[in-house]
Amino acid sequence: MSDVSASESRFGRFFVTRPDTYDLENQYTEAALERHKREGLELAVRARWIAMALTAVLLIFLNPQWDVLWYHFILLLICANGWFIRRAGRVGQSRTELLLIFVDLLIMTLGMIVPNPFSDDVRPLAMQYRFDNFQYFFIILAAGTLAYSWRTVIAIGSWTALVWTAGWIIAWWVATPMPGLSKRVVEALAGYPDVAEFLDPNSYMASQRIQQVVVFMMVAVTLGVSMRRLNRLLMTNAGLERERANLSRYFSPNVVEELSQNDEPLKQVRKENIAVLFIDIVGFTKYAAGRDPYEVIEVLRGFHARMEGEVFRHHGTLDKYLGDGLMATFGTPVPTPLDASDAVACARGMVAVIDRWNVERRRAGEPEIHVGIGVHYGSVVLGDIGANRLEFAVIGDSVNVAAKLEALTREFQAKVIISDVVRSQLLVEDHNASELMTGFEKYEKRAVRGVETPMDVWVMTA
Repeated sequence: MSDVSASESRFGRFFVTRPDTYDLENQYTEAALERHKREGLELAVRARWIAMALTAVLLIFLNPQWDVLWYHFILLLICANGWFIRRAGRVGQSRTELLLIFVDLLIMTLGMIVPNPFSDDVRPLAMQYRFDNFQYFFIILAAGTLAYSWRTVIAIGSWTALVWTAGWIIAWWVATPMPGLSKRVVEALAGYPDVAEFLDPNSYMASQRIQQVVVFMMVAVTLGVSMRRLNRLLMTNAGLERERANLSRYFSPNVVEELSQNDEPLKQVRKENIAVLFIDIVGFTKYAAGRDPYEVIEVLRGFHARMEGEVFRHHGTLDKYLGDGLMATFGTPVPTPLDASDAVACARGMVAVIDRWNVERRRAGEPEIHVGIGVHYGSVVLGDIGANRLEFAVIGDSVNVAAKLEALTREFQAKVIISDVVRSQLLVEDHNASELMTGFEKYEKRAVRGVETPMDVWVMTA
């Protein structure tokens, strides 16, 4: 069984109509592929209609007779089939779409080699191949590059070679040469056999027919390989952009830029000193009771969006949403010299944003939103956790202390409480420490629930 699977894996790449396989687990990637296919088909069909219209005008110039309407009918069939192809097109393999593409090539071939039923011009069937009509297949091939995968483009080349070759061989087999023409050409060009062969009206010039399909296949394969390289580049870039977008959901833009240029993996477990911030809506359970769930969700969205913006504006990392609150860290994934300063500045920014939001809410007749914020600075363990679904985790006592300080804001009816360790770190960082501490009042030896020893804390009530 394993040998069979290995064989299928080795030879599967040669099946030109098999669709490319992409990682479609992400719904946005799948939607992007679908949109790309639809846009490509629209362009291909429009290009086909324009090309057929120009060809129709050209045919009138080349053959200003009523029998040219037969070829206009063929062009109309090709345009109509293009519309059906657009309707049947989708990402992945579509048997209907592939069948219509084959019908496309069949219509082209029959239109070129079957004698015009409305023409009274009597000439050998082989003469149909002297008008160099094969070049019109390049229009179909070029339009295919706008909408189809590289495999389908090579399939178009293969099918064209097959149908065209089968067409002239069948025509050579069943057609009746016009007697006397070949003999007269040979007699007139006695001593010049190559020229006689070239000018013989009954000759299908097999070497020329073979040359046509070989060159066409070379062009089709070249286009297919180029498309494959381009598709791989586009999908790689799409994957990188998706990863970058995922990072931007958690990290500030400058951190995303640094991570995208850093080869060191995040999953390296390490200890770092960072600042941790918790924020929570005070009394949200009571607020949500009896209210319309949609209204509650809209309030949470507005709250999270505003707080997330402040976290990123102060170079922080959004660690997680916690229902009506969130946890943010400053110094992850890479510590900076201003982590404590950024955390306190973020807390003050959050209070200012909530105050402005409450002005809007009062004007709208809606109840105000009150928050509690706790900030602590200390050692934590950083690293990825999980098996198949990884999450960047921040673990340690410093996280617990920050959460307890946020809960302590209820007791003080305060907006922000920071630990004395944070204030000490502000002095070390010496970045507007006095300005950042404006409005804070120190409380010594305060008991914090869940923390063994009393702590010195700084409280901002106004």
